[in-house]
This record gives sequence, C-alpha cells and structure tokens, in this order.
Amino acid sequence: MKKKTLLESEQHRNFLEEIAALPEGERVLSCLQCGTCSGTCPVAPLMDYAPRQIFAMIRAGMKKEVLTSVTPWMCSSCYECTVKCPAQIKITEIMYALKRESIKQGLVSPGTDVYRFYQHFTDIVSKHGRMNEMLLMMKYMALRHPVAMMSRVPVGLRMMMTGVMQVQPHRVKNAESFQKIVEKATALEARQ
Repeated sequence: MKKKTLLESEQHRNFLEEIAALPEGERVLSCLQCGTCSGTCPVAPLMDYAPRQIFAMIRAGMKKEVLTSVTPWMCSSCYECTVKCPAQIKITEIMYALKRESIKQGLVSPGTDVYRFYQHFTDIVSKHGRMNEMLLMMKYMALRHPVAMMSRVPVGLRMMMTGVMQVQPHRVKNAESFQKIVEKATALEARQ
C-alpha cells in the first residue's frame, strides 16, 4: 500500500465530530491508540487498515480514506475488540456506523466485492427471512467469480448431502409480518 502525505487542505477537520455524533461514536474520543482492537481482531490481516489505524485516521480528518476503506466491511462482528477495549469503545458498532456513512455518502470502496456481497446477503435475508448459502453463492460468485465457484462445487455437494446447505431457501412462517419488520427497518435506516 502506497503511503501518501495528507495535505491540510485535504483534511476534514469536523470528521471526528461527525463520527462522535453517530450512535456509540462519542467513545471514539476516548481511544488510547493502544492497539488492543487490532491485536485481537481475527480478520485484521485482511483489512487495508487495522481498527487502531482507522481511529487514528478519523482523528486526522481522513474522511475519504476511512469511508472508502474495506476495513468496516471486513469486520466479522465477533465483538472481540469491543470486549477487550480498555476505553470501552463499542468498536463493532462504530464499524457498522462507518458502513452506513460510506453508503450514505457514496464512498463505498470501488475496488472491493465486499459491498456487493453485503447487498446480496441483505437482499436474501430480507426476502426469505433466513440466509440461503446456495442462493448467496450463486448471486455473488456466478458472474464475477465463476472459476472460484466451480472449485467449491465438491464442498457444496457434501454440504447439501449432509443437510448443512439447503437448495431451496427456507421461508419464515409469517412472511407478511416479517416483511413489515423489514420495511420498518429499511425506513429507520433511511432516516439515519
């Protein structure tokens, strides 16, 4: 990753305040930069910036770099960082907030499939009430990663034979009520 000097004119001086105003965001001001979050994160090696770096970048006003980063999208929501944080920052919640901000401001990282995966995942759960791995892999991998998909066929077949992966999506019992919940959640998210 090529490092670039951040010019003062490129800084978004109020970015820290914007993040602090988000739900659970005020705790970012308490970050000690101890690195516990990055050290305990199981997916940190896959991130372009570790969580500690993201918090430092927020303080430095690096809005575009933070919101186009794949780091929030790579967060596995295991809450290990949140549990171990000595400043009691709800880091996982901050990562969710950064994802929402990135979508809202149209700054989703252009060089990643993570957002596309997220969209397919959300679409399937919203329509069916549950995740269907077969459908997700078909939607996500068929057009963009067909060779990789074919290499996973033997694993998929074993999963289907043992009942771990279903061909047909499960449906929730009261689909109409579930759809009302989805519509309400979508409306609430649109207001944030």
